[in-house]
Amino acid sequence: MGQHQLFLLLFLSAEINIGSTEDLPTATVVVVSPQPPLYPGDVVTLRCAIAYRTIYTEWHYYWYRNGYEDRSKNTESISIRLPEEEGQYECGGLRKNHPEISCRSAQTEIKYDAPPTATVVVVSPQSPFYFGERVTLRCNIANYTDWGPYSWYRDNSPLPSQASETITITLPQEAGQYQCFGQRKDRPQISSTSPSAEITYDVLPTATVMVVSSQRPFYSGERVTLRCDIANYRDWGPYSWYRDNSPLPSQASEFITITLPQEEGQYQCSGQRNYSPHVSSQSEHHLIGCKEEKPTPTISTESVAPVFTGNSVTLRCDMGQSTGWRFFWYRHTQTSDPVAQTDGDSYSISSVKVSDGGQYWCRAGRGNPVYYTQYSNEVWVKVTESPKAVVTLLSNWTDFFHGERINFRCDIQGDQHGHWQYSWYKIGNVDIGTPNPLHTKQEYTIYYAKESHSGEYSCRGTRSSDPQTSEISASVRIAITAKPKPVLRGPPQTWLTEGDSVTLSCEVRGSTTGWRFHWYKTAPQRPELTYITHENGGYYVEGVSDSIRGAGGSYTLSPAALRHTGVYVCRAERGEPAIPTKFSQPQPLWITGNSHPSSLVVHPNTNQHFDWKYLSLSCVGSVYLTGWKLRWFSGWSEYKMCPNGWAEAGSTCRRDRVSSSDSGIYWCQSDSGEQSNPVNITVHTGDVILESPVHPVTEGDPLTLRCRYRHQPSNISADFYKDGSLLQTSTTGEMTIPAVSKSHEGLYKCSNPERAESPESWITVNGSVPHSGSSLLLTVGVVVGLVLMIVLIVILVLLYRFKKLKAGVIQTPPLGQQQLNTSQNQDLSQSAGNEGDQLGYEPLHSGSTNVYDSIGTDAASAGLNDVTYATIDLQTSSDKVKKKRKKDGGKPEPDIVYSKLKAVKATGEDDTEDNDLTYVQVTGKKKGVTTKVKEFQVDAVYSEVKHPASSGV
Repeated sequence: MGQHQLFLLLFLSAEINIGSTEDLPTATVVVVSPQPPLYPGDVVTLRCAIAYRTIYTEWHYYWYRNGYEDRSKNTESISIRLPEEEGQYECGGLRKNHPEISCRSAQTEIKYDAPPTATVVVVSPQSPFYFGERVTLRCNIANYTDWGPYSWYRDNSPLPSQASETITITLPQEAGQYQCFGQRKDRPQISSTSPSAEITYDVLPTATVMVVSSQRPFYSGERVTLRCDIANYRDWGPYSWYRDNSPLPSQASEFITITLPQEEGQYQCSGQRNYSPHVSSQSEHHLIGCKEEKPTPTISTESVAPVFTGNSVTLRCDMGQSTGWRFFWYRHTQTSDPVAQTDGDSYSISSVKVSDGGQYWCRAGRGNPVYYTQYSNEVWVKVTESPKAVVTLLSNWTDFFHGERINFRCDIQGDQHGHWQYSWYKIGNVDIGTPNPLHTKQEYTIYYAKESHSGEYSCRGTRSSDPQTSEISASVRIAITAKPKPVLRGPPQTWLTEGDSVTLSCEVRGSTTGWRFHWYKTAPQRPELTYITHENGGYYVEGVSDSIRGAGGSYTLSPAALRHTGVYVCRAERGEPAIPTKFSQPQPLWITGNSHPSSLVVHPNTNQHFDWKYLSLSCVGSVYLTGWKLRWFSGWSEYKMCPNGWAEAGSTCRRDRVSSSDSGIYWCQSDSGEQSNPVNITVHTGDVILESPVHPVTEGDPLTLRCRYRHQPSNISADFYKDGSLLQTSTTGEMTIPAVSKSHEGLYKCSNPERAESPESWITVNGSVPHSGSSLLLTVGVVVGLVLMIVLIVILVLLYRFKKLKAGVIQTPPLGQQQLNTSQNQDLSQSAGNEGDQLGYEPLHSGSTNVYDSIGTDAASAGLNDVTYATIDLQTSSDKVKKKRKKDGGKPEPDIVYSKLKAVKATGEDDTEDNDLTYVQVTGKKKGVTTKVKEFQVDAVYSEVKHPASSGV
């Protein structure tokens, strides 16, 4: 084992056993020389100092750099070179005797600082540098002052002759990249090498000879001012001038003035100054020559035709290529004072008058004193009154609505020839015709008007042959507002009687000109119909075929018929193409009549109903009309089916528990278009309703109204009102008008202070139906006779049935005649004569005698009736009666008798039971002649016998 390995083992052993023996000597790395700061190139001496209580000798040393042992260094002192051997140094010692090892030293960092920085600095002059200048440079090194000698480099090549801090170079020979560094005796002994400093030069400022007072070409006699212009600097002077390469000693200023032709020639100049650059370059040659003849300008104008007043006219004075002139303008005579002076070669009169016309000349002048040209030729300017433009609105109205088309036309008055282009203007004379070429046409169209198009419009014309324009027209004001909604006005009362005359009017407020009106009526949904909305609902409408179109805006129903029942709207249109307005608000019209082929049967038989109660609606029509269906209108919508939630069976709609949404106007309509009277059904959620007839009441008949309470007892005391005014107070909750008239028509309601108030219901009163017949006396006689014969009629009916059964010729009435309901019977009881046709009776004609006799029970009965026919023989009227009719001036009236016989209903009978209807055929016998019964028997009387069914039936 070598000595070195032995020492290392001892050292490690000592470190392992440290703490168990006495303290070991301590090693320390000491910098001997030089003292910090250290610089690159320094040789640094380090010593390993081992200290203890007793001085020991005979140490063998070892050194570490950056944690690695350096075996080449094993002495007490070592030398290292920077920057190659910088780092962290440690040392220790070993010896043969006790103590055999020292502690390893702490790390000591040996590092160097950067040397002082050298910089090349320009002392004088400051850049930019110019051709011929001498530049002084200095090598500037911070931190120390005893630098020297210095080393200089140009373009990386040393300059051996330059060893001082400052050097002076001459441009352009010594331009280039300069560097330097310095040396000194003490540490640090050398600086860093400076960055490169580029020393370049610029060309000298350029001098230029410029003509100040006049522009070429020059003319004999002119004085010309020249200037020596040098860029970049302002402190030039004195100047040097040359003509034809010869100096002009007397000219040392920036400006000189020469007289032509004496001083014409090639001119040059240069400048000098006290600072860099001290001199400019010499200018290029500038030739100054002249023409011998005085120039003559040419005057012209763009307008060939006469100029319109208000337009502009421009005169031009042409001097060819010559510049620098001021122009003088003359009118009427050359010797007069100029009417204007301009710097340019044109003279414009912006708004000419007739007095501006005449003969014009021009001439030009320049320099000081002024050099004038010859007078120009003359030109004539003719001025006439301008034609006027007029805007015409191609409609008879000035208030327009969103979406309409607006057409304007511009006409030029006072001009019978020439072609024109047109310009259109809006408020503020803003030309709206540019750049759209369509706006240069005589007509200007706004295809889709918006509110932003509102304003005043005017126009003017421009002749195609020259830029002459007409006067601008007076403006036409238009206003664009939102698309209007017409106002539909109708009668104050929407319930009308068949035969009334009613007129609806449609008006567009604020605009009455040019409108065409269209009328529409609500209809059940079909794909081709128009759907419109109103408030929170919507509905379908179809055009009314017989609507009146025109400016009047009215639609008249005269006479009103059942088929006119519905809700009407209107809208207007105008212009081409036609632009429609919005639809008006709806106007309902409900028409009731005396004669109608069908009836709407309501059960319970009243207009008002409590919610959550049973309600059925049935359409019953004539046997000759089929396809009757319920129609209803609610929430501004019309339907041709049962309401939602209702059960439908044939022509009947029913619901066990109705709700307020079932309120509406209901009627029946057939496939052929026939309609029944409409009925206003109100489903009330409150506790009080008014029971009133669902169909119109006939004049002269009694009218009974009942106030019903939802809970028991249903009869309550009530106040009855008509059109808001108190009519009567009833303790029984019932009010009766014995004989109604037209004055009783109106809105009725009832109220109980403790219970509630009912909704209002409209009561319609129809006019009484006149009786047909020869005379009141005859009618009374027949009625009395029929009353006395009631028992005989019953017996004869039975005999007639028996006889027909034997003969096999019993006639069976049509099925439809067996299905008439109680509501029809009630209407028949009110107007028997007019209702005969609606019941489907077919009279058998013979001569002129027809007798219809109706014998009925109480109108409240409901149900179907059995029909029986019987034959009764009667004597015809006496000849005296017939002769008396003829004598009175009239034709012999037919022997027609209407009689209504009402049987008394037995006590306790149920109103819902069916009643037997008996039709009695009465066969008349002429004097001395017996007429046999045939299929169509002459002189026939039909008698409807209505009686309450007995309990045994």
